[in-house]
Formats: sequence, structure tokens, C-alpha cells
Amino acid sequence: MEAVCTKSFPPVLDYKTEKYILTKNRKIGVCHRLLQLGVLCYIVGWVFVVKKGYQESDNDPHISVITKMKGALVTKNFREFQERLWDVSDFVKPSQGENVLFLVTNFISTPGQGLGVCPESPTILDGRCSEDLNCPKGEAVISGNGIKTGKCNKTHLTCEIYGWCPVENPQHIRKVPLNEAENFTLLIKNEVFFSKFNFSRSNTKKTSDTTYFKSCKYDPISSPHCPIFKISEMVTNTGHSFKELSFLGGVVGIDIMWNCDLDKSESACKPQYSFRLQDRKNNFRTATYYWDQGNREYRDLLKLYGIRFEISVTGEARKFSLIPTVISLGTGCAFLGAITLLCDLILLYLNTRSNFYWDCKYEEAKPPKTQEAPDPDSLLNTSID
Repeated sequence: MEAVCTKSFPPVLDYKTEKYILTKNRKIGVCHRLLQLGVLCYIVGWVFVVKKGYQESDNDPHISVITKMKGALVTKNFREFQERLWDVSDFVKPSQGENVLFLVTNFISTPGQGLGVCPESPTILDGRCSEDLNCPKGEAVISGNGIKTGKCNKTHLTCEIYGWCPVENPQHIRKVPLNEAENFTLLIKNEVFFSKFNFSRSNTKKTSDTTYFKSCKYDPISSPHCPIFKISEMVTNTGHSFKELSFLGGVVGIDIMWNCDLDKSESACKPQYSFRLQDRKNNFRTATYYWDQGNREYRDLLKLYGIRFEISVTGEARKFSLIPTVISLGTGCAFLGAITLLCDLILLYLNTRSNFYWDCKYEEAKPPKTQEAPDPDSLLNTSID
């Protein structure tokens, strides 16, 4: 028996089943194939090849960084420092071993300061004056070196202050920076541990040669596993020169990136180093205190200019896993289904013959009415002419 198909608007509780209709609409056909091709390229090219959607990732490794700098130089014929040896203890602030360190490249020295009364530096705007009224007693000098006494020094045209005297003179900055420091070396020992995969890796070469780390220098091609860097080369990699930054200092960022594909050999997991300039000025002050025979307190003040190195370590390890693979494939199938739905909407709502396609796609199937069989008793009672 054949079913009768008529157009109908089914109620809410009726069941809809799939019906496939082959249409000869070339525009919709081309659009459908192009969208399918785009989804396939996205899934294969972007999801699986570029983003490696078949792998599980760990981008939060445990990180350990140890630094150590080496070098020394001598300054000659400079005021009170007639000849002075500068080594790592003088050059590096704070103590070594952290992921942030400061390399001194220039300084202003103010030795023999004692607590007393003296004129403020003329470079301090709030310390300038023309009369005593400009120097209220007890008021601190903004960005200055002490407390105003209420008097104006007519010679210097600055307020008289109570503080550590004599005050620091910016003109005493060393005209020739400590450029010899560019030949210093910095050891950066770094280790990462990816807990999800129980995998660890270090940027140092495993070798039994005890002299290797005393002579090697990092090179991305010939010596990628040597953790010793030359200061001048790191600064040069930022696009600037060491002499350019040595006068007033600067801040250099050192980025270490671990990108490890654990489906490959362990030797392929190695760090990538990059260097960038974050600031062109950097300085801070430090003082050494002592007392004379009369128990009077003095100090030697140093304003240190230099290059601050900030080390940042990031990493990501990836390994094949069935779950992300299934999720990526499922996403691709969902996109392909969405393409079919989109083409249906275009065909049914935006096409000039949308009514025709609508009638063909949505039909109501009803079974034909069956004829009742005749009653045998009624046939026996029928008279025969």
C-alpha cells in the first residue's frame, strides 16, 4: 500500500524524521562544498597541524632559576677613588642567585656625609628660594634631601636644610661609565618540571667535562646548551648598545620559553631565549655607615646607575591524548552539520523558489483508509434471483 503525502502543519507532539531531497540548485551546491572545504582546512590545518588539537597540554610548569655573574675591573684617577677594584660584590645588586639582578655601570659618589645643616641642591625645584619666606621651617623638601630650617642661602639661592651634608651633586656623575662591564658573563641556570607528564628539563648540558662551563659561551647554533651569556651580546640583542645604556642605566627583560613536544625525542625540548629593552633609565642609592673617634655618625653615599636584568620563564609541554583528539573531531563534525543547516535555511527562506522546496521537504505521511470485509452471514441471507 502506498502512503499518501500531503502538506501539513504538524502539532507539537508529532515526530519529524529526516528527509533527503536532491536539488539541482548549483549555487547552493557550490556554497555547500566551499563551506565544507573551509571546515576541513580549519580542522586539519589549524586545529591539528598548528594548534595540535590531538595533544594534551601542560602550560604551568614548576620553574627554578639560578643566576651568577663573573667579572672585575679597576677604576683609576677619579676623585676619592684613586684606584679601586670593582668585583661581583660591588657590581651586582642584590645578592646573586635570584631571577632579578642589577649590574652597576655608573655612579655618583658623595663620601663623608654627616648629619647637619647645609644648602639644598639647586637641582631640586622645591628647594629653590629668593627669601626666607620661601623656606617654611619644618617643611620637608619635596624630592629633596632634608627638612627646611626656615632660612634661604643667598649664595646658592636654595633653602637651608637639616639632613645628610653635603648633599648629593648630580654633576659628579662619572663621565666615563664602567663600560668594561660589558665583557662580564652571566650564568642562567634554569630547570622546568611539567607535573602533568612527570617530565623535567634543564638548559644545561649534561657532561662529565668539568671545564666545559668555564669556557663555553651560549650560541643558538653551535652551543645551545651552554647557560653562560656575555652581557654585551644580551644588550645588543635588544637592538641597543651597552655604551648607550651604561651612562644612566636601563632595564633588560630576558624571556626563556620552553616549547616541548613530548611525542618527539627529549633532545628536541630546548629553551628559546629572547631579549627586550623595557626602560632606558634605572638607578638606586646605597650607603655605608661608620663612626669617627668622637662617636659621630657618617656615611658614604653612592647613587648607582646600571642595567637591571629581569628573567621570565614560561613553558608548555604537549603529548598525544585520546580525549582532546575526540573533542577536536567532534567539533569538526558539529561544524559540518551546521553547514548543512545553514544551506537548508538559505534554500528554504532566501531562495526565489523557497515555497517549492518547502513543500518538498516538509510533508505529512498518512496511511490510506482500509475497506471493511463483508460479513459472511449477510452473504448467506442474500436472496438469489
